[in-house]
Amino acid sequence: MNNKQKKDVLEPKDKYLLTINEAADYFGIGMNRLRELSRDRSCDFFVTVGRYKSMVIRHKLEKYIENHRFL
Repeated sequence: MNNKQKKDVLEPKDKYLLTINEAADYFGIGMNRLRELSRDRSCDFFVTVGRYKSMVIRHKLEKYIENHRFL
């Protein structure tokens, strides 16, 4: 990879939206648990892109984790 390509790749901490895989790696939460949370209508940190792709709003999930003792 050259320098321009390296600059185009964002780290998860710099992204606004994360895939479920990225969020699981970043937060250390299992993908199945994140998928369960995504089905709960009260969780405001998931958005659906297209018909099937769920994305995590990183800063909202951070706040959710800070305010909940158990996930």
